[in-house]
Formats: sequence, structure tokens, C-alpha cells
Amino acid sequence: MNTETLARKLDLAAQKAEPVEQLSLAENFDENTAYAIQEQLLICRYERGEKFVGLKLGFTSEAKMKQMGVSDLIWGRLTDHMLIDNGGKLNLEEFCHPRVEPEVCFLVKKDIDRELQLDEVADYIEAVAPALEVIDSRYKNFKFSLEDVIADNCSSSAFVVGDWMDASSNLSDLKMDLIINAEVAESGSSSAILGNPWKSVANASRLAAKYGQEFPAGSYLMAGAATGAVFLEAGQQVKVEVERLGSAGFSVE
Repeated sequence: MNTETLARKLDLAAQKAEPVEQLSLAENFDENTAYAIQEQLLICRYERGEKFVGLKLGFTSEAKMKQMGVSDLIWGRLTDHMLIDNGGKLNLEEFCHPRVEPEVCFLVKKDIDRELQLDEVADYIEAVAPALEVIDSRYKNFKFSLEDVIADNCSSSAFVVGDWMDASSNLSDLKMDLIINAEVAESGSSSAILGNPWKSVANASRLAAKYGQEFPAGSYLMAGAATGAVFLEAGQQVKVEVERLGSAGFSVE
């Protein structure tokens, strides 16, 4: 199996916004190989001048892990090309079938170079903010296996971050609303993110160390979704409102 060839297939699908068949339909590969494909996929982006800016976590709810039959989180990488200004615009033509999720984002204060314990994580975080992640599988019909989605950078495609708040903020059980065209489309709690979003920092440090991914100061960490994802359509105004943290949003063209 040539991981570079498979990665370039996914990269081309993303560039053209033309979904492809699941890799697992033609290739049999495990989770470690999937992450190797993901690494090659990001190399394609870096070769075009994109820069690593952070990590995102997936399967941060027990229900989702049970649904997918897994016992651990998955993670993907973020680049500067994926970051949309708060209040900015998202062009649907650049995506295959995008969905949006409400999240919390952390800003890393100092290099994370090992697995952190939960009681250490606050020392490594500068600030926290409300955020939105746009996920967009490069597979036809948004269908994939666990290995497929990992290889596809865990569907990472775009994200928006609101104003930064003091990192000492209490993030327990904050109400989180996903609002589309001034109506609440999904509503949840920050506790849906591993029971406590701070646990995302500890888990991200563990996964980054396991796979040799640098996690430097100034990086973003998208902690995981608080609700289900909603398909995006042209003309929508999309916003997340997080209790005590504020809001962030974008418009869809």
C-alpha cells in the first residue's frame, strides 16, 4: 500500500470538492496506517504553503464512541488555510458536503511536548473561546469507516474562533447553542465534550505525543463538538453562543 498515493487522492478530492469512494472499499488498512495517510495528506497541504496551526478532536462523547465501536478519541490537524475570520464568509463551492458543529477552542500558551495530566493542563493554556468547526468528508455520501475518516484528517475543513477569554473560566456545563438564521438548530452543553472540555487538552497532549506531532505555543485546540452536526446551505447565517464565553459566527455563500 502506498500511503502517499492514497493521501494525494484525498487531497485532490478536497481541492476539487469532488468526493471519492471510501479508501477502505479497495484497501485493507489499520488505524496506524490511517494516521500515516493523514500525515501524508497534510504534507500535500504544507507543500502548497499551508502551515500547521493546531489540532482537533473527534468522538469526544461516549455515545459517539459507542456508535462507532471505538474506545478512544480520534484527532486531526488544522492549518491556517482552514481558519475563517469571525464574522467572515464560507464559500460552499470549496466543499463537498459541509456540516457545522459548535465547539470550544483552546489557545496553547507554551509548547506541549508530553502527555499532560488533568491537573496540569491549565498551566499550558493561554485562553479559551467559543468556536465553530466545519467538517466535510471527502467521501461520497458522507459515509466512511473509522480508518477512512482518520485518513481524511477526521473531516477537518474549516473553523471559526470567537474572542478569547481568560483560561481560568469555568467550563463545566455551559449552555451551547448552534444558531442558524436566528433560530436555534441544536442546543447542548459543554459537558458533552468528555464531561469537561479541559479533558480535551490532556487527551490532545497524549495523542500528539503518541504520534510524534509537535504541539507548540500559539496552537489552537478544537476540543470537540457539543451537539450533532448540521448541513450547511447557501444564504445561512451561522452562529454559536456559549454561556459566559460569548459567540462566533460566519455567513454561507
